[in-house]
Amino acid sequence: VQLQASGGGLVQAGGSLRLSCAASGSISRINAMGWYRQAPGKQREFVAQIASGITTNYADSVKGRFTISRDNAKNTVYLQMNSLKPEDTAVYYCNVMGSYYRTSYVTDFDSWGQGTLVTVSS
Repeated sequence: VQLQASGGGLVQAGGSLRLSCAASGSISRINAMGWYRQAPGKQREFVAQIASGITTNYADSVKGRFTISRDNAKNTVYLQMNSLKPEDTAVYYCNVMGSYYRTSYVTDFDSWGQGTLVTVSS
């Protein structure tokens, strides 16, 4: 299963960006879809996740500003980021977990996107 992320860029503080991540391949089922980020010199951290239903979880640092959503028909997850701050600057990675068809059976996958850079200027 491959992931293609897009939507990063340069924005001023207080601005908005929308990230997208589309999963492709012989997907049987997608369970959870999420976003992580890694700022320069820091470890990768959790940002948000949406489960197969409508259950969502957010890091405290983005609650009230970011919204995660998914389009099951398109196997795509979105991250709407509002009121961006300079400390949101990072490479954002999408993560998708589920199962896929491998020849004659179904097996689990846990895939990561290539990362998209978000830069917030002050």
